Amino acid sequence: MAFIPTVCNKFRTALAVIILATAVPAATAETHYKPRISIGGRAGMSMSRISLSPSVRQGWLTGTAGSLTFRYTEEKLFGLVAELGWNQRGWSENFSDPNGEPNPLSYKRTLTYINLPVMTHIYFGTRRMKFFFNAGPEASYMISSSIASNFDYHNPTSSPHWPTRSRMTEQLAMEISNRFDYGITAGAGGEFYLNPRNSINMEVRFYYGLGNIFPAKVSDTFSASRCMSLEVTLGYWFRIK
Repeated sequence: MAFIPTVCNKFRTALAVIILATAVPAATAETHYKPRISIGGRAGMSMSRISLSPSVRQGWLTGTAGSLTFRYTEEKLFGLVAELGWNQRGWSENFSDPNGEPNPLSYKRTLTYINLPVMTHIYFGTRRMKFFFNAGPEASYMISSSIASNFDYHNPTSSPHWPTRSRMTEQLAMEISNRFDYGITAGAGGEFYLNPRNSINMEVRFYYGLGNIFPAKVSDTFSASRCMSLEVTLGYWFRIK
């Protein structure tokens, strides 16, 4: 029975070696993947339109977009980004003839939103240059609405340049019924590190709203009126931890 203590001692020795072998990499990994917190901002241009049903001929409306940004990363490839910013959405009516003939009429409706996106942040690359992908939900609230038009949009058919082809006109003067919007946003871009704490980035981001800006009951004019926007921004990050 003398072999039992020997086996037990060997088992204890092997167990100690295994624990030590797993503890060392874990401690190293904990040191390597320490949390990093960055703050910054971004600003640029937006292009937007409204997904209307029934559809309306329209073009992209240009505006501005930007935000204050917060980023938390703890793993090697993943993190979290939260922002508080603004975005100008809306649409521009397209009055040109289907054959391509221009029309002097102009109508643009700009909706300015305060927005709050919270996104998963996925990144990869070298210490100096990284590429990233952001995606997550976004909530926003419209703080202003403005119309720029060179004709009487309350009585559009009175204009001598009004298209002879039948088209929707209700949206031109219709009041916004829902200032709150929510949807999904996703973007991709690149980040260049000036030094370990300072970096600049460029991002292209798309937003698709799930709410309607106009009434959307069965008896209403439009069954859907959802915002869509595309942003191109330049940003700056400062790592505080």
